[in-house]
Amino acid sequence: METLGGGGGGGKRKLTGRRLRWARGNAGGTMWVKQDSLGQSHTVIRCPSSSSSSVSFSGDSEEEDMGFLEVTVSDIKHPAPELGPMPDGLSPQQVVRRHILRSIVQSEGSYVESLKRILQDYRNPLMEMEPKVLSARKCQVVFFRLKEILQCHSMFQIALSSRVAEWDATEKIGDLFVASFSKSMVLDVYSDYVNNFTTAMSIIKKACLTKPAFLEFLKRRQVSSSDRVTLYGLMVKPIQRFPQFILLLQDMLKNTSKGHPDRLSLQLALTELETLAEKLNEQKRLADQLAEIQQLTKSVSDRSSLNKLLTSGQRQLLLCETLTETVYGDRGQLIKSKERKVFLLNDMLVCANINFKGQLEISSLVPLGPKYVVKWNTALPQVQVAEVGQEGGTYDKDNVVIQNAGAKKSSPASQAHNKVYLGPPRLFQELQDLQKDLAVVEQITLLISTLHGTYQNLNMTVAQDWCLALQRLMRVKEEEIHSANKCRLRLLLPGKPDKSGRPISFMVVFITPNPLSKISWVNRLHLAKIGLREENQPGWKSPDEDKKSKAPFWCPILACCIPAFSSRTLSLQLRSLIHSPVHSPLLGFSAVSTSLPQGYLWVAGGQDGAGGQVEIFSLNRPTPRMVKSFPVASPVLCMEYIPEKNEEDEDRESGGAAPDPSSVVHPTICLGLQDGSILVYGSVDTGTQCLVTCKSPGLQPVLCLCYSPHYLFAGLQDGTVAAYPQSSGGLWEMESPPTCLSVGPGPIRTLLSLEDAVWASCGHQVTVLDATTLQTQQSFEAHQDEAASVTHMVKAGSGVWMAFSLGASIRLFHTETLEHLQEINIATRTTFLMPGQKHVCVTSLLICQGQLWVGTDQGIIVLLPVPRLEGIPKITGKGMVSLNGHCGPVDFLAVATSTLAPDILRSDQDEAEEEKGEGPSHEPPPAPDSHLAHELVHKKGILLQYRLRSTAHLPGPLLSMHDPPDPDGTALAHSEEDGSIYEMADDPDVWVRSRPCARDAHRKEISSVAIISGGQGYRNFGGGGRPALGSETDSTLLIWQVPLMI
Repeated sequence: METLGGGGGGGKRKLTGRRLRWARGNAGGTMWVKQDSLGQSHTVIRCPSSSSSSVSFSGDSEEEDMGFLEVTVSDIKHPAPELGPMPDGLSPQQVVRRHILRSIVQSEGSYVESLKRILQDYRNPLMEMEPKVLSARKCQVVFFRLKEILQCHSMFQIALSSRVAEWDATEKIGDLFVASFSKSMVLDVYSDYVNNFTTAMSIIKKACLTKPAFLEFLKRRQVSSSDRVTLYGLMVKPIQRFPQFILLLQDMLKNTSKGHPDRLSLQLALTELETLAEKLNEQKRLADQLAEIQQLTKSVSDRSSLNKLLTSGQRQLLLCETLTETVYGDRGQLIKSKERKVFLLNDMLVCANINFKGQLEISSLVPLGPKYVVKWNTALPQVQVAEVGQEGGTYDKDNVVIQNAGAKKSSPASQAHNKVYLGPPRLFQELQDLQKDLAVVEQITLLISTLHGTYQNLNMTVAQDWCLALQRLMRVKEEEIHSANKCRLRLLLPGKPDKSGRPISFMVVFITPNPLSKISWVNRLHLAKIGLREENQPGWKSPDEDKKSKAPFWCPILACCIPAFSSRTLSLQLRSLIHSPVHSPLLGFSAVSTSLPQGYLWVAGGQDGAGGQVEIFSLNRPTPRMVKSFPVASPVLCMEYIPEKNEEDEDRESGGAAPDPSSVVHPTICLGLQDGSILVYGSVDTGTQCLVTCKSPGLQPVLCLCYSPHYLFAGLQDGTVAAYPQSSGGLWEMESPPTCLSVGPGPIRTLLSLEDAVWASCGHQVTVLDATTLQTQQSFEAHQDEAASVTHMVKAGSGVWMAFSLGASIRLFHTETLEHLQEINIATRTTFLMPGQKHVCVTSLLICQGQLWVGTDQGIIVLLPVPRLEGIPKITGKGMVSLNGHCGPVDFLAVATSTLAPDILRSDQDEAEEEKGEGPSHEPPPAPDSHLAHELVHKKGILLQYRLRSTAHLPGPLLSMHDPPDPDGTALAHSEEDGSIYEMADDPDVWVRSRPCARDAHRKEISSVAIISGGQGYRNFGGGGRPALGSETDSTLLIWQVPLMI
């Protein structure tokens, strides 16, 4: 289907050979009407000159929008698409593609029938009904834009029918999706529908409550339908349509080989649909946010200060959810619980009672929106999350009295201790008892050490075993408290001072629906507080936004600004940064949800003519802390983190055989130096131990590094790429000369590793190398100016974005056809911050979570949206510009990401289901009288006791740090405990290595993400920000925290 451009003036124009004409409607815009030979209209496209997201009507007129024509599609002339019989001789891939096409046809046919049902079974009868149970005006609001959506998909179905008829000859479908859904009309009608959806549901709900005839009509229609789908179930389908299309096109793309004529079209179609879906999702989110705030505002008095705050238009709703408030007694018993609606705004927290009024039977026809009664609200900076391990925090002071909300006033004796019961009080009391018992046993151990005689069961070995066993039991108890807090959100809120003037804080405890919800609340609360800092008010700005609009909630928030090097005496130039992720499984919820991604930052640089410097920062806290620093012989020019291979990769390479333990590659960090050295360091337990070192051919400076499963590639100053093969020991074979690949006469500025190839840039040329055979596949010009060298390359989906040494443009190339697809001028995004600056150069690039980060030589950072899926990462929006940047060029942009430990995401119900599914345990049986040990066998696979025959009949858990003895009854042998089971010490900055659990690999992964920029100094471009920290020439790191995507 061709896309035709509309002209300017009115009148009619005939196109030779085509039965098409265009006409100007009363509301403006260009319309294309397809006619048959008799001049009868069948369908319509509208390309509006301007769109409106609001609905306004006068009287009860049935005319909805003058920009659209009332047309019909003839089912006789345009029958539904139907795929013919499968021909013989098709390949397995062709068979799968036909099945996916059939699913597309069936899905679209079902969707069009649903749209027709809404109009024929609900809208038309309601409009014709006498007496009317719903006015014509309200009917138009409820069913707004449904006719236009049906027209769009009726036209798509006509085109789909012709494409299906010729499928076996062409096998192309992607271009049809691009032509049908890239038009602005589609976004306009769907945007209007999405924005109006909440209003439509509100009208239906109110009519159900006030007009019994309307409720009876909906019931009758539902009962008479074959599938019993409600009106709400039908009307929500347009909102779900594009995600369904995306899944079908993803399946089709997976089964379309490279070089297929449909492949690029499918990738472009996937991009168009993802972009469309993202825009509609954002509009739906904003509409829902506005509806929730309006509903909350209705429950507040017009004269109250909260009402003025909510109606000011400056409040953003970051999160709202129904949580269960619980009140516990002194002994841990549940006193009462009640559901509350909790609203997290950008600067306050509001808790409301939920009041459902009306008939419960209505909820099965349309979702009921409750009425709220505000219980309390408080400013966000005064809200604190109370978590395990934080009892020594700022809220636990002698001059603060803490009370539990909803509970009876505590006695003076209990107030004297002034302790917050962070877990259920019973568990916390048991932990305190264990601490006291450990202190006693330690005293007994000291006394035993003074004995002069030697006794079999009374010696230092047994006494030390008691101490270690109690420490292990304390760890288990802490984990039980931690588990109990997985769905328990504890908030400390300010109250009125008591009679003596001491401030009183009260504790509110909410139960979240699942652990993910708890993590989301803690994370959003933490980031919302950071967002209130001066440098984040505002932190981002769109080039064309008005002053009243706020940055979207997903925008990264500047968390901290730190010096890159501890030494201020040396003038070190910042060159590179990488993140070495490390899991710390026993970090509490608060630490996981509020800290930066776990692991370590390696920051490197140097001074020309002198040595280099590497500094390592720990990220296991909200603010990074330098934990290690060491010099190297020459300035560091580049670094590369090489992760540990997963089991699937090892099985694929070994052909299913068990890999040699000596060949397992642990995470390593490779450094490329100016003097031609390549250093390989262990990244975790071994600290800064240099494992391998070598010199590049000709001692050429190493400008860039990248790796593939078989080789480590080094881009050198003389235009050579050196390929070091993987050694049998799991590292890189650096003793023998590497394979040298001559790419060009100039320096290799950047390398990019793709699935089966490596891209190397030399000047304005990019050479594609086979990552296995090391043969040159092809080469292409990335820029027409020979002086414009390719300096940066980043991949997303099926495209690669490139930046150049000259100019402000970045370019997009297809990874398979190498076709130039898009060019964006960054200068147009930055001129409003620095109007006098005309010449802008891109100095760094990064793609992360659907955002393209662009750093410039002015210190400005630009954020552009790109698709996340397998399509073409085209830029469609204006993007955002950070008001926080550097005083000089942005030297690099790096990402730090880590996946939350899977056990954090597991609820108690999940663990119970897993225990049932595991079947009989293969662990040795515990002592009969030890129920505690029995529980621990299933949870951890570690027994905390051994059997002393003389005490086996006594009550209480058997106390030992050792595993049970072998079944053959051998005597107890004392041995030094394996320290590796302590995967996390008290200080989260220790070097640790955790062992992943295979059974948790299938769980949904939640990643914590931070973005780090490096450059000279810190600068706020907003004018009202905080002053620069330190000197403008000091190397500085800016760290942005990205909200958890849950």
